[in-house]
Amino acid sequence: MTFIEQLRAAERQNRSLLCVGLDPEPTKFPSRLKGDANKIYDFCARIVDATADLAIAFKPQIAYFAAHRAEGQLERLMEHIRRVAPDVPIILDAKRGDIGSTAEQYAIEAFERYGADAVTLSPFMGFDSVAPYLQHEGKGAFLLCRTSNPGGADLQGQRLASVEGEPLLYEHVARLAQGPWNLNGQLGLVVGATYPAEIERVRELAPTVPLLIPGVGAQGGDAVATVRAGWRTDAPIIVNSSRAICYASNGDDFAEAARRVALQTRDALEAAKQ
Repeated sequence: MTFIEQLRAAERQNRSLLCVGLDPEPTKFPSRLKGDANKIYDFCARIVDATADLAIAFKPQIAYFAAHRAEGQLERLMEHIRRVAPDVPIILDAKRGDIGSTAEQYAIEAFERYGADAVTLSPFMGFDSVAPYLQHEGKGAFLLCRTSNPGGADLQGQRLASVEGEPLLYEHVARLAQGPWNLNGQLGLVVGATYPAEIERVRELAPTVPLLIPGVGAQGGDAVATVRAGWRTDAPIIVNSSRAICYASNGDDFAEAARRVALQTRDALEAAKQ
């Protein structure tokens, strides 16, 4: 299946819009694992096992692994996810943004080394920074569009006087992802849950592409407002929560606590569709 088909199947099977983000910080691990970077795989695998039937996707953030020389543990984790949750796609959060042969190598890293089903990208070097990923059949790519951080407006909220209609930069990115850049039909957009009005605007401009929406949970995004702004029956959304799930408890019950929070979030998102 293509990435989009995987998303739709996982949404139906798990009745879920929830993406479980995997951002392992050893200093936040529960007591018996705390501070031990060699336990990154063990920690994340427990979270995956506890939430596999509740997620539309998993999203490991590559920097949290690379910073601790834990790329090998990330490879093991990707294999574990495919084994215990074969129907749940994996989005590698890498935010790559280079061009040419370098971008080709980044695409190989994401899709061949790690076996990700989709990857996050920065589109601000233009289509040249996106095209190499589209050569990998059926794989997805999410372009940063209107991100959840306040400083995102420094660039994303600027008006483009050189483009017809003078759209804001993030609006222009949304139109490109819906239209001329979406050569393989697998492009999506990253839009922060902290800006529901912008989610609605992006959905208006890009009515069929999937939206990856971080910011629910620890960052304060409202689940109900997010779903109402972005979800459509024919256009999937992937609502990410990382810290609120992974660090729901600092005790030995961390996996059970993660499941409770994931279940509550999954159900809140589903209820908002009504």
